[in-house]
Amino acid sequence: MKRDGRRLHSRLPTGTMLAAGAVLLLGACTAPGSTGASGSAPGAVVGPVATVATGLDLPWSIAVLPDGSALVSENDSGLIKHISDGVTVAAAPVRPAPDPAGEGGLLGLALSPGFAKDRRVYAYLTTRQDNRVLSYRWQDEQLTDARVILSGIPKARVHNGGRLKFGPDGYLYIGTGDAMNPRSAQDRDSLAGKILRVTRDGAPAPGNPFGHSPVYSYGHRNVQGLAWDSSGQLWASEFGPDRDDELNRIKAGGNYGWPSVTGAPGDSRFIDAAYVWPSTAVASPSGLAIVDDVAWLAALRGQRLWEVRLGRTIRDGDVSDSLVQEYGRLRDVTEAPDGRLWILTNDAKPDRMLALRVK
Repeated sequence: MKRDGRRLHSRLPTGTMLAAGAVLLLGACTAPGSTGASGSAPGAVVGPVATVATGLDLPWSIAVLPDGSALVSENDSGLIKHISDGVTVAAAPVRPAPDPAGEGGLLGLALSPGFAKDRRVYAYLTTRQDNRVLSYRWQDEQLTDARVILSGIPKARVHNGGRLKFGPDGYLYIGTGDAMNPRSAQDRDSLAGKILRVTRDGAPAPGNPFGHSPVYSYGHRNVQGLAWDSSGQLWASEFGPDRDDELNRIKAGGNYGWPSVTGAPGDSRFIDAAYVWPSTAVASPSGLAIVDDVAWLAALRGQRLWEVRLGRTIRDGDVSDSLVQEYGRLRDVTEAPDGRLWILTNDAKPDRMLALRVK
């Protein structure tokens, strides 16, 4: 069984036919599931939901190409698919072939900041030995010149992390999981349970908080989403155990408490989550996008899209949800070139990429 990928629908304890433009009705916004309060505060979802592409198989991550098309990673198949105008125009396998057991497989994608010249695509994948980040040259609809950027990230059947994003500083940020060894999240010599920050070649980025180490923050259980607001502040979404899914404001060198604490207990040894969903039935926040300082989170178990208006303090009135149980599990969300959100469903048989207009 698999919660954050395909088959697990409960929490773990601590320890290609394609179509474009098919328009579907938008689910109404509902109250924040973390509190049970009434109302739907931000309410920034407008217009209908459109199906951009279908026939996908367990898609995990979207990377937007300069021409406005998209690369999409498929978890089990190990394919990176090129979606253009609602059609899969190419499907290229990554090498080595990933190990899709449990929550492993082909996970996050990111484009080099210099993609227009270097054509490099970065991918996070699980091998038989570890989780690792590789870069490839995307040319003529093929992946060539594979380079290992960072290896040795602990793997397990679950809690493999997998999100990749280049930050505004030009460095690559990598979200990892504790690989079912919670204590590793507090071990700064381990790559598990961390947010890592490296150069395009995989070296620890200059200015990292712990010297010549890729570790940027630690004490994480299973980081799933990374995004920056207009001020350059990094935010991350994270799975809790059987409670306390989190949206975290990330500080360089920060300790976010796992496995000693979850959520926002006010323990001075650790950094509290900026927002907590105590009920995991409505959350499991995966991919994260920030548009005009509003965070959008794709929820797996919660089967909905969460909207969080960011600020120094985030209250329940700043949080609402939409698409509730309309499209099944949602894995990733990113801003599309036309200003809409692109959203990946996960385990919908077949899966698809949706487009949603927001303010």
